[in-house]
Amino acid sequence: MPLPLDDALAALRPLLLDPQHLVRAVAAGRQRGRTPSVTRAELRPVDLKTGRHLQVVEHDGRSPRTTNEPYDGAAADAVDRLMGEPFGNWHVQTTTETVQVRVTKRGEAQVHREALDQDQRTGHDRVKPRVLADDDPLFRALGAGGDKRRQVEAFLRQLLPAVEEIGRPEGRPLRVVDLGCGNAYLTFAAYRALEERGPVELVGVDVRERARERNSSIAAELGWAEHVRFQEGTIADASVWSGDATPDVVLALHACDTATDEALARAVSWQVPLVLAAPCCHHDLQRQLSASSGPEPYGLVARHGILRERLGDVLTDAFRAALLREHGYRVDVVEFVDSKHTPRNTLLKAVRTGATSPEVAREYAGLARAWGVTPYLRTLLDDAG
Repeated sequence: MPLPLDDALAALRPLLLDPQHLVRAVAAGRQRGRTPSVTRAELRPVDLKTGRHLQVVEHDGRSPRTTNEPYDGAAADAVDRLMGEPFGNWHVQTTTETVQVRVTKRGEAQVHREALDQDQRTGHDRVKPRVLADDDPLFRALGAGGDKRRQVEAFLRQLLPAVEEIGRPEGRPLRVVDLGCGNAYLTFAAYRALEERGPVELVGVDVRERARERNSSIAAELGWAEHVRFQEGTIADASVWSGDATPDVVLALHACDTATDEALARAVSWQVPLVLAAPCCHHDLQRQLSASSGPEPYGLVARHGILRERLGDVLTDAFRAALLREHGYRVDVVEFVDSKHTPRNTLLKAVRTGATSPEVAREYAGLARAWGVTPYLRTLLDDAG
């Protein structure tokens, strides 16, 4: 039942200013017809030499600004200032509950509170509970071993807060598409974790008929076939929902080489609110580097095959992040699981804010010109217009 927004925010205020029980809070999104001065704000208690402070990290689409405010003074002012911003969503986690406030199109507040039982409670000195238990039926259906389970856990810890940040749509399920889904380990895990928090419709796309058949069989075995479906086809031609419906979340998890670029280009064309991509191999740019002498004095790095391969990985993902930023996304590039579990452990997490900066375009152009390369994602985005 909707509440007056002022009442909902007033109830959040003491949680944000509680130095003993606040774990983390995120404000993001925007209210209808209004734009906050920053795209996102994060709050958490931190212990400094002078005592516990409220750390406030504000993102403006370019570089974050961090301040540490004492609880006996400026912390309250910082909280009041941020609560005066027209954010569309607040997510607050304490040691005893989580509270989600979403502002509706009418300017009212939808509030969801979830109390944590004793085993779920997360304090500053507690180990986080697993998102999916080791004995979850999903792992048995997938035949997933220890490394794969750790990869699933690490991925879900990136996915779930990101979905909370963008907020769920009103009046319909969250739409998720995995482009180049392969054997769909993380696809199934994403559905399993997300559907516990609300309705989800998920589509996996892969060019291989065998993958579609295998994954569809597993979905049926788990009783998810009504809401999880797989289709055979290319990423560029994938039509995942009828009419003009577009996804809320695009996943591209270990799609090979330029398939990741194709997935990112589709996400940009859809203006998807959230994109999570875990790139696989990077052969296209490596081939271009082998034909380029490289800028002085860094051409020496590209002279040796193994170094050129590693350089190609880094440059490709740097270009992808820059191009997403050019198109209105805030991008974080993180290691989402330890390399001993999988060597392909880089994750690009992109949240659409609509904010762009000429500086990003200049930085991208300078790097591409220096190395004499044209990233495939640039070609796709230019062709799309």
